[in-house]
Amino acid sequence: MKKIENKIRLIGRREFVDFPELKVFRVEAKIDTGAYTSSIHCSDINVKTIDGEQTLCFKLFDNLHPEFSENILQFNEFSKKKIKNSFGEMEERYVIKTMIRIGHKNIRTTLSLSDRENMRYPVLIGRRLLKGKFIIDVNKLHTGGQQIDKTLNDYI
Repeated sequence: MKKIENKIRLIGRREFVDFPELKVFRVEAKIDTGAYTSSIHCSDINVKTIDGEQTLCFKLFDNLHPEFSENILQFNEFSKKKIKNSFGEMEERYVIKTMIRIGHKNIRTTLSLSDRENMRYPVLIGRRLLKGKFIIDVNKLHTGGQQIDKTLNDYI
């Protein structure tokens, strides 16, 4: 069997992640291969015109992690996409690009802004971000992205 490249890392069903550009660190995320996109819990999401430019404004985590919700974040580069929610229904969400750190990997990714107040984890990591970068062991939690230097057969 072909050896797995060093770029692929092992993660568990939940991991602590960082968002360095948002100045948010060590937030527990759910790894969800059933979801295509990744999302982050936000509130007070609205678009304002600031200095003649459309600006997306929102708060992160609010009541889930009050320590991060004091600042209103602003993005000039954003889009709006139709995304299937956890109930299988299509909804329009704002999408931003930012850096996420899982273990030792820094990944430029897109995140949809979503009200996850009724969900256990404020961040959901979907398969679009995971593909080609990680193998998930659902028996593990918080691995920190262990390096894989064995063949895939060793994990089956």
